[in-house]
Amino acid sequence: MDEREFMAAADAELARIEAALEVASMSGIADFDFETKPGGIIEIECENGTKIIVNRHGAAREIWLAAKSGGYHFRPEGGKWVGTRDGEELLAALSRTLSEQSGVRIAL
Repeated sequence: MDEREFMAAADAELARIEAALEVASMSGIADFDFETKPGGIIEIECENGTKIIVNRHGAAREIWLAAKSGGYHFRPEGGKWVGTRDGEELLAALSRTLSEQSGVRIAL
């Protein structure tokens, strides 16, 4: 996958995450805010002040997730973004970390 293909795939996944966060925040299940920043960055802030950062990392051809529980790297495989350590899918990892940090079960 060249850089152009990676950027297109990563931007599509970040847009998908943004849409899922919008639905979850509108549901009223959990109180969090998120902001999309230039350069492929999504910053999520939970009511308790903790943050989760999701960003594309072009040099590594990965999407990175930084949460209170640690840092996670995801690569595109078979149409999915999977964790480089454990194979967990990106949306599942984001749901898990957002649930942990917000104290409310959130499924994206």
